[in-house]
Amino acid sequence: MNARAPPSPSLATPPAADTAGQRCENCGNPVSQSYCGACGQRLEPPVHSLPHFSRVAIEDLTHADSRLWRTLAALLFKPGFLTAEFLAGRRARYLPPIRLYLVLSLAFFLFAAATQPQLAGLRWDADKKTVQPVEINGAESVQQRQDRLCGDANYDGPWSAQLQPALARACRNVAGDGGRELRVAFLHNVPRAMFVFLPLLAGVMTLLYRRPRHYYVEHLLLLVHNHGCVFLVSMLAGAATMLVRPIGGVLQFAVFVYFAWYIYHSMRVAYGQGRVPTGAKFLVLAGSYLLFGMLMLAATSVYSALTL
Repeated sequence: MNARAPPSPSLATPPAADTAGQRCENCGNPVSQSYCGACGQRLEPPVHSLPHFSRVAIEDLTHADSRLWRTLAALLFKPGFLTAEFLAGRRARYLPPIRLYLVLSLAFFLFAAATQPQLAGLRWDADKKTVQPVEINGAESVQQRQDRLCGDANYDGPWSAQLQPALARACRNVAGDGGRELRVAFLHNVPRAMFVFLPLLAGVMTLLYRRPRHYYVEHLLLLVHNHGCVFLVSMLAGAATMLVRPIGGVLQFAVFVYFAWYIYHSMRVAYGQGRVPTGAKFLVLAGSYLLFGMLMLAATSVYSALTL
């Protein structure tokens, strides 16, 4: 009886494609699917024409594998969801949280710089013990306005010898240009202050969620996602207010209510606790927001003025 002949090479399972046309142009590794398994670059021909380039760009924005719209939709309408997904290890479907936060914060502060009105000049009225708006006299020169507004700007508190010259200089700079440079400096420094503000809030949440124990990074991650939502919604609301100004007041109130609901619900989703304990912790967190927010804005304003 004759032995069975070995299978013909033509019928054997073909090896993985390893041709020049199936190699990644970025790293040179063989590519058997649509994306390179080594560096992640998509396998596609070079862009030869404007229609092809446009088709690729539209596909990047609308393709089912695109993470952008999936991440933004979850960020807007599913509080706490992105944090829970990240902690569960399901991360490839969404934009990384730090990158998302940085992009949205940059877009928000650029939007604020382009759309917010000029800062109104303010001064302290010692007689009335109140802050009064500065009256701008168009007939006076810059020097005269600086002398009028800053002539009695004296500071005699702690470290007055070091602070008084800086405060006097800041007052004259603000009075000289109507606060334009102060506004630019403030908007430039607020994103930096947020890198102190968020870790402080994460520390408060660490104290609130001691049992069961959660890592500090979990709280920081939730705050990063929540503030990304704040930036995104604020831009959308600001754009809507510019288009339809009569709804500005109603829209601001609706946004405030939405933020309160969003933060509360995100805490319930991320930590899985009941309504009563979550509500109590939400109130503590809201108080911390108010306290740290006021301190941050005050410190950022003073620092911006002193470094003009």
